[in-house]
Amino acid sequence: MTPRRQRMVLVGLFVAGVAVAVGLALRAFQENLLYFYTPTQAIAGEAPDGKKIRLGGMVQKGSVRREPGDLELRFDVSDNEKTMTVAYSGVLPDLFKEGQGVIAMGQVDANGIFRAEEVLAKHDENYMPPEVAATMATDGQATPVPPPSTDAALN
Repeated sequence: MTPRRQRMVLVGLFVAGVAVAVGLALRAFQENLLYFYTPTQAIAGEAPDGKKIRLGGMVQKGSVRREPGDLELRFDVSDNEKTMTVAYSGVLPDLFKEGQGVIAMGQVDANGIFRAEEVLAKHDENYMPPEVAATMATDGQATPVPPPSTDAALN
């Protein structure tokens, strides 16, 4: 084999290796994406079946319930249009309470109940997830003032 042909084989192997690495990285990235949906979107079937999603909205007042002797907690999350029941077994964040914004990560089961693996609560009275704030703004409801942007400090 000539030196030129050896170089071409090495370049070809290098390009193939980079292509495989990029393909694997993109596949892993795609599998780990968690898209945000409101209860209205999830009920309408816009959320993919069998994939983890983030469900966000406000915890309905009076909706937090736990059966005696059961570890599973259920509560209703609403975007002021539709409401979806969330089932969660685990320790809730300290800031979780009725009437507060929440994001739950999990899947919608066959019964239309959102099975959460993780629940995140807002961290102070001025913060609301941008997706929830945008949904509430389109519904004509007042939203809290968002925290100042850190981008201004970079300029």
